[in-house]
Amino acid sequence: MKLKETPQNIEEILGNYPQKLRSDLIPILQDVQELQGYISQDAIKQISGYLDLPTSKIFGVATFYNQFRLNPPGRHLVQVCRGTACHVKGSAKLLESLERELGIKAAQTTKDRRYTIEVVACMGACSIAPVICVDGNYHGRLDVKDLPAILEQYE
Repeated sequence: MKLKETPQNIEEILGNYPQKLRSDLIPILQDVQELQGYISQDAIKQISGYLDLPTSKIFGVATFYNQFRLNPPGRHLVQVCRGTACHVKGSAKLLESLERELGIKAAQTTKDRRYTIEVVACMGACSIAPVICVDGNYHGRLDVKDLPAILEQYE
């Protein structure tokens, strides 16, 4: 369960990095995202003040690495594996179908904040390729026709 974001929660995270090193930026961003589910503008400002880094530098790092989100995720995170085995077995078609079905592209969230699609390099579930993972639940050996029933489980 995610804690409610408050400035005090961010301050607690920053307190775990007392040396205020620039090299702490990525671990701080990871901790903040774990707390909030994403990295808010307010958190970026707090981190900026704490590490004495321009907000543009923090934003640049947060947007460079695809592990970070700058917008709140949907209630259900749909991850599509694009690793070699999944690619060979048709994960591109799964991704295209999900994008059509949900009306969003990868790395976006539906307007009702129900779903976020995320593309991942490899889930390590090659034996059941192609694979998607919804809220930590793996669904493998998929065909496009399987997707509506899977999504229905999360309505």
